[in-house]
Amino acid sequence: MLAVLRTPYLLFLGDVQIASDAKTGAGIAYWRREQCCGQLRLPGCKADIGLPDLDLEQAREAGAQSLIIGVAAMGGAFEPQWIETLREAARSGLDIVSGMHTSLNDIPGLTELAAAHGSRLIDVRVPPRGLHVANGVRRSGLRLLTVGTDCAVGKKYTALAMDRALRQRGRKSSFRATGQTGIMIAGSGIPIDAVVSDFVAGAAEALSPANEPDHWDVVEGQGSLFNPCYAGVTLGLLHGTQADALVLCHDPSRTAIEGVEGYPIPPLNVCIARYVEAARLTNPRVRCIGIAVNSSGLPAGDHAKRRAAIEAETGLPCVDPILDGVDALVDALDTAFGRVSSPA
Repeated sequence: MLAVLRTPYLLFLGDVQIASDAKTGAGIAYWRREQCCGQLRLPGCKADIGLPDLDLEQAREAGAQSLIIGVAAMGGAFEPQWIETLREAARSGLDIVSGMHTSLNDIPGLTELAAAHGSRLIDVRVPPRGLHVANGVRRSGLRLLTVGTDCAVGKKYTALAMDRALRQRGRKSSFRATGQTGIMIAGSGIPIDAVVSDFVAGAAEALSPANEPDHWDVVEGQGSLFNPCYAGVTLGLLHGTQADALVLCHDPSRTAIEGVEGYPIPPLNVCIARYVEAARLTNPRVRCIGIAVNSSGLPAGDHAKRRAAIEAETGLPCVDPILDGVDALVDALDTAFGRVSSPA
């Protein structure tokens, strides 16, 4: 269970050069903006998540209680040029919250500074103890998993939007976080990419346990079957969640896997077929109910045309969760699984 985080948050973006490397900060700013007082960017930082720029002194004056590492760069290590800022944050009494692979306690002197100044060092990328190997036994309840044509295409945003829309319609629904940003937003979850490989499917089972027959667990997806770096975690989630429904997430501005040469993204119908085939190992009734697109990389005005083309190509509803909302995807769940509302 994640420790209770003290708010307001100051989101630390370091000096990242690619906006997608600040997706943790961007996610928290979007879904929990009322809990954020600002962003702290080092010289040369090219990411901007739309919060006021504050230094540590200004943040403390604004009431900040926690410095959250808003960076999710490949490799998950702290850059040397960040360390003094983290030490100064500890000296100022701020809690430091991180989802990086490297532990905050591994930064020389930080543990001692935190103890001396009343700061907490909170690593959310630490899986719970006692995870078991998956058993594959079918359990009650309904589960939706967001999957992707690549990494960083909107799986978390889509899952959060689906959970919110279901609950707004009076359904029983829980967002199940599997990554550091989702855990910081939800307050609980399992960091799947930090779980030993043999236990990933078991962790997914633990994350989405047996539930009421009309309850949806909306599980945040990770990685992609088509990304050679991160396909393994995706497969474990597919098998462990025993997903009833899949939503395929896609960035239509991409034709190839980002950051890896020689891996084109297959046609969407091929992607759907491979995801369904893989998921059928633990749930033969699984189906893909729609497509969620991230249109942020498209030229202005292209979204509607691309969405229509994808719907014509796949025969499934297609939405951008930010621009369009996800009502069409919830309607597709109704069609596929029946509409069951929670009692008033």
